[in-house]
Amino acid sequence: MNAQHHLRTGFIGLGIMGGPMACNLIKGGYPVTGHSRSGVPQACIEAGVVPASSPAEVAAASDIVILMLPDTPDVEKVLFGPGGVAEGVQPGAVVINMSSISPAAEPGNAARLAAKGVEYLDAPVSGGDLGAIAGTLSIMAGGKAEVFEAVRPVLACMGKALNHIGPHGAGQTCKLANNMVGAMTLMAVAEALTFASKSGADPARVREALLGGFAQSRILEVHGKRMIERDFVPGFKIELMQKDLNNALQNARQLGMAIQGTAMAQQLFSVACGLGGAQWDHSGIARAVESMASHPIAGD
Repeated sequence: MNAQHHLRTGFIGLGIMGGPMACNLIKGGYPVTGHSRSGVPQACIEAGVVPASSPAEVAAASDIVILMLPDTPDVEKVLFGPGGVAEGVQPGAVVINMSSISPAAEPGNAARLAAKGVEYLDAPVSGGDLGAIAGTLSIMAGGKAEVFEAVRPVLACMGKALNHIGPHGAGQTCKLANNMVGAMTLMAVAEALTFASKSGADPARVREALLGGFAQSRILEVHGKRMIERDFVPGFKIELMQKDLNNALQNARQLGMAIQGTAMAQQLFSVACGLGGAQWDHSGIARAVESMASHPIAGD
């Protein structure tokens, strides 16, 4: 255990991602006060997270408040709703929103907190539950560069690649770009493995071969394996990927820009939801591709 740091951290949203991230802050020597809508998980309490009854209580006890929540309205409610962060946060504190939400919401969130003398970063992450557990997330931040540098040691407990992208909202824009690539790659891997399997080739051997060539990717490696092994227990739920892709499509519409591949992937995830898969891991997009081919990659 490292020496305790003088900075007190708060963590709101202790789910599949937030729980391990908060535990990694404690491993890094930061005291953590935590709150989660469904209660602070036992694993977090055992690691040393001090439970609080509301976001306001977390904020009152913290110099740095981190949010890891599902979507834009959740962040709005936790920050500015009754019993929210804004009620308890002290001037000079920093709020770091590590949730993936609409880029358009972030400049307003930052301005409302700035009026209270509070700094704000949007700092969504990539790397899934495995990255959260290992502390190897990629973190992409929007906000003031000097605020990002000031909290870098805190972020380094949770992530490896720490990137300052630009002003408020730029972190969220980067995250949407990340998920556009992710969604289209998931679609490509699912399509390729279904095609290989329906052609009579062993999808496991095809994946091995592709990993040695130009088609290799982290998604082929991790999620291609899940598709073959039929492991759709969520690391990142389809409904959350849907939310991110909907945010991308909405922001692209505002830009007057077509993003056809993203739209196609979003529709395939909608097929998966229609098959009952909102809670599946996002590698479950394979089931949507398979349903159109009337052929599974491997036996369920």
